[in-house]
Formats: sequence, C-alpha cells, structure tokens
Amino acid sequence: MPAPLLYESHCHTTLCKHAFGTPDEYATVALARNFKGITFTCHCPLPDGFSANVRMAPGQFDEYVEMIAATREVFAGRLDVRLGLESDFYPGVEPWLKQLHAQVPLSHVLGSVHYQVGDYRKRYYTGDTFTYQKLYYEHLAQSAESGLFDTLAHPDLIKNESPRDWDFERMRPFIEASLDRIAATGVAMELNTSGVQKSLPEMNPSPGQLAMMRKRGIPVVIGADAHVPERVGDGYVTALNLLRDAGYAEVSFFIDRQRQSVLIQDALASLA
Repeated sequence: MPAPLLYESHCHTTLCKHAFGTPDEYATVALARNFKGITFTCHCPLPDGFSANVRMAPGQFDEYVEMIAATREVFAGRLDVRLGLESDFYPGVEPWLKQLHAQVPLSHVLGSVHYQVGDYRKRYYTGDTFTYQKLYYEHLAQSAESGLFDTLAHPDLIKNESPRDWDFERMRPFIEASLDRIAATGVAMELNTSGVQKSLPEMNPSPGQLAMMRKRGIPVVIGADAHVPERVGDGYVTALNLLRDAGYAEVSFFIDRQRQSVLIQDALASLA
C-alpha cells in the first residue's frame, strides 16, 4: 500500500446534534482509507444561543477537546488525530471567536457562512434571493479578512438556497470581487465533497468557481464534511481530479495552522 499523505480536514462529532458515530469510528475509516490523519472540525459554540440547535453549547467545548484527545491516544502511531473547529462567521462575532480559538491549540480552523441557519436568516434574509446570494459572498470575503480562519468551508454553499434562482453568470462579478479580496488575505478555500448530496448536486465550489480561484492562486483544502463515519474521505479522488482539471498541481491541508501541500498526482497515488 502506498504511503499515506492526506488528511480528512472536515468532520464532525455528535456534539453538533446532527452527526452520528464516535470519533474513534471516524478515525477507523480514515485509517482504512489510507489517510495520514484526520482533523475533527465540529461546529463551534456561539454566543447568545445563536443556532444552538446545530452545535455544541459553550459549556461543552472542554468535552469536545477531551473527546478528540482520547481518540488521538487510541490511534497514536497509526493515524495523526487532530483537533480543529468549524466556526461560523457573521459580522460582530469576531471577538467571541478570537477568544474561543485562543483557548486551546487548534490544528485547522474552518470559517463558514451558514446562510441556512435560522438565526442567520432572521438577521440577513430580506425576501430577495439575489440580494441574499450577494450578501453571502460579501460575508465570505469579510470572513477571510477577519484573520480568524485557515480555510473557508464550502464556499459557494449559497447556490443551494434556491437552485432554480442560481445563475452563475449573473453572480460572476460578485464572486470575482469576493475572490479578489480573499486572495489578498492568503486564506485557503475548501473543496467540499458533500455538495453532491445537496439540492444542487455538485461539490462546493463548482468547477466554474474553482477555475476562478485557481486564476487567483487561492490554495484549496479538500474536506468531506463527514457527519457519519462512512463519509470520511468520501469523494476525494473525484475532488482531486476536479482540482487538476481546474489547473491546480497541489492540494493543501493544515497542521498546527500551517498550510502543507502535496502534489495532486502523489495524493491520488496514495488513495489508489
């Protein structure tokens, strides 16, 4: 078997209230699929009960840290188990996240704009889908500029708000403006394989946006966004080929918040 090279960079725990399985079960799948490591990135706690129904409570953060530490110990010497976080961005949450991220050493911090969360919608949805789509990309750029995140997760998720109203060419100038700002920060962006399961069934982002990201030299991290163990590493071969088709030669992941890269051809060989 070829030497493992890749990390699963986006997966969850039951603390988010909509994932299933133990961290040990997720790690077992990563090991079986010849991954070098797995970074858990469960949904962060947020202040004032914001979207509390789909994330750990603030008082559970220590439990999360201990849960991943226990799995790290079980798999020591076989699989590199890392503690990360998927943190929601919306204007005004920055001080909370800065303090949260400083509590423990994190290996990878994903930044997400979750347009579908009820509390976010209450704040920002005005009834106009096109305006909401544009706001998503504005908040995506702001999240990169905050300096809080290593990678921006599923960075065209908004297309699933209303697939029939999604017009990539109409959105192109707004996406370009957002990507210009993101590229200036050096923040990576994710190719999220779970997009194939959503209402507009393609990975996030689309090949069109991937090509725009490549043009701007934005690094890409692959994540399966696994909420069940069997999805760990799912779709990575397809994702790597999409990256290659978009003109990328390397794929990235984060260790101790430092970006690492491997050649796509080597990554593919490691999963063969």
